[in-house]
Amino acid sequence: MARTAGSDGERTEAAIREAAVSLMARHGYEAMSMRQLAAEVGVQAAALYRYFPTKQDLLFTLLNEHMETLIAAWDAARPRNADPAVCLAAFVDNHIRFHVARRHSTHVSNMELRSLSHERLSHMLRLRARYEKELRQILREGAEDGSFVMEDVGLTAMAIIQMITGVIVWFRPDERLSVDEVTKSYLAMTLRLVGAAARETVNVPEHA
Repeated sequence: MARTAGSDGERTEAAIREAAVSLMARHGYEAMSMRQLAAEVGVQAAALYRYFPTKQDLLFTLLNEHMETLIAAWDAARPRNADPAVCLAAFVDNHIRFHVARRHSTHVSNMELRSLSHERLSHMLRLRARYEKELRQILREGAEDGSFVMEDVGLTAMAIIQMITGVIVWFRPDERLSVDEVTKSYLAMTLRLVGAAARETVNVPEHA
């Protein structure tokens, strides 16, 4: 059912972004047309181009916003002056909750990098590297102080990112496990992956 956009420009742009993420997640970037998007939002197709001059501009805006928001969320959640195990727990917790809450956006972010121009793809890869560097730093510090045992920090970081992002593929909030239970289980798996299973249990940060 088409959503009726208000006259306010910010609300209209927000409606366009929301509808675009949903349509791209369902049909893919290439299959989604701007005319289809306009019908979903409830505006004339020409109105879209006041906000996003090209379809590529729209995609880049969505992907960039997703990564910038993820980086900001981790910056806010990062424990200060904590040991590596606590930092790793916070990273896993923040990452899973962020992506579960943004299932469609995550799917588009993962699948549609291929649709970006070379310059814009390079920008997105730099943002991803910036974020993943945070995890590698946690793992490196844990390896240095003996908290973690692993053969390759970079490879382990990639494995953890793939594992905890993959939650969105199967998780449904109305099924057997809650977000808290999933996060706890994935943290236990992550600790085993970094050779920390024998250490004292690390608690996942509490959420209201």
